[in-house]
Parts: sequence; C-alpha cells; structure tokens
Amino acid sequence: MRPYILAETNWETLKDAKFDLAILPWGATEAHNYHLPYATDNIQADHMVAESAKVAWEKGGKVIVLPTIPFGVNTGQSDIYLDINLNPSTQLAMLTDIVEVLNRQGIYKLLIHNGHGGNNFKPLIRELGLKFPKMFISLSFFPGALDKYSYFEEKGDHADEMETSLMLYLRPDLVLPKDKWGDGKDKKYKIKAFSEGWMWAERKWSEISKDTGVGNPHKSTAEKGEHFFRDLTQKMGGLFYEICNADVDDLYE
Repeated sequence: MRPYILAETNWETLKDAKFDLAILPWGATEAHNYHLPYATDNIQADHMVAESAKVAWEKGGKVIVLPTIPFGVNTGQSDIYLDINLNPSTQLAMLTDIVEVLNRQGIYKLLIHNGHGGNNFKPLIRELGLKFPKMFISLSFFPGALDKYSYFEEKGDHADEMETSLMLYLRPDLVLPKDKWGDGKDKKYKIKAFSEGWMWAERKWSEISKDTGVGNPHKSTAEKGEHFFRDLTQKMGGLFYEICNADVDDLYE
C-alpha cells in the first residue's frame, strides 16, 4: 500500500490524514498506432504521477494522487473505432465536482496532470478559479518538462518514439512485436500557416494517418524510455514537493 495513492490507501490511514496537494492524472482511451494499447496515455500518466508522488512523499511532501480519469477529448477521432470521447463541457462538469470536494475538505491545491494532447484544461481552470477562489489549480503536460530531443531522435506526438519507448519500459507486455509497428507517417496541412504553429484547426485523424500514429516509432527502446522516465519523475517529484510547501498568497517575485 502506498499511502499517497488514494486508490490503494484506506480509511484507517486517511481518517486523521491531512494533505497539501491533490494530483489528478487525466488521460484518454484511443488508438496508438497498431502496436500500443488504447490505454497508453492512462498507463503513462499512472506511472509518472505515482513515481513523482513517491519522490515528493520521501522529501516530506503531503501529496495524494487521485484515480486517473481514463477518457479525454477525442472529437477529432470520432470515426476511429472505440476511441472514447469526453466533450470539454463534460470534463468541466466532472472537474467542478472534484474541485468542490477538495475545496470543502480543505485541500486547496490541485495539480491536473494531463496525459493526452487533445485535452485542454486552461479555459476550465480559469472558470473554476473564479468559482473557487481559495483553490490553487495548476496544470502539467509532461512532454514539455524536458528537452524531448535530448532523449529521442524522431519527431512526432502520438505513438511516436517517445511514447513507444516509455511503453517498452513501463508495460512491454502490451506492446506488439516490431514487425507490427506502423511508420507513423502523417499528412500536413496544405495551408502552410497551420503547420507553422500560429494557426490551429483540429486534425481529422483518419485523414492524416493510416495507422493512427504521428511519428516514426522504430528507433524506440526500453532504455530510452527508462532514461526519460527517471529524469522526468525526479523533476516532477521536486515540483510536487515545491507546490506542497508554496504559499499561494506569495507566489511571485
């Protein structure tokens, strides 16, 4: 039993407990190329947050990890079989209920760990910040925490070298043999501005990728995944600890 993982702990442990920071991993259920499981985002989020919470806990940080939300925004993948979509309005309703519980029980710091690129929590957090002024709600999205290309060679953002390497390290039993892997080749917008990053429109997944991947996974290794995972969780664990001890009335310098 890990006392910082809510799903594993119990009332005997929690009845007199006090936590400074709740962490909510939020993933998705969707196809990840031919070779990775539909739960890839959830598995990664589970492991990353649990290991990071362990680092913070061992430093003395009072963190509690909430169960991972396994469904995310998949509006661009509506025709991919069994990709499960939650609309942003549904996410807001769910998040409001969770925040209301934390606020009522005196846990005024919440970190949402986003494990899925289709989720966009910033406007939701803005709205909840007005409704619950005592709450300090923050958001992490792990690919930006480190220089990804110090660890991986191939560009991509879905079932790519990074995600495949992580899964080869975390759950190799769920990764198909290499001869089943697609190449993750994707089509770019003909309108150049959308590829330059200053314009955005949702991608129609079935039209941009044959295998549902974006990024060539074939240089992936478990060793790369472990290296990235260890460095990432050390950094995130330090962040969790820092937020635990932060004075939310004195955050700026």
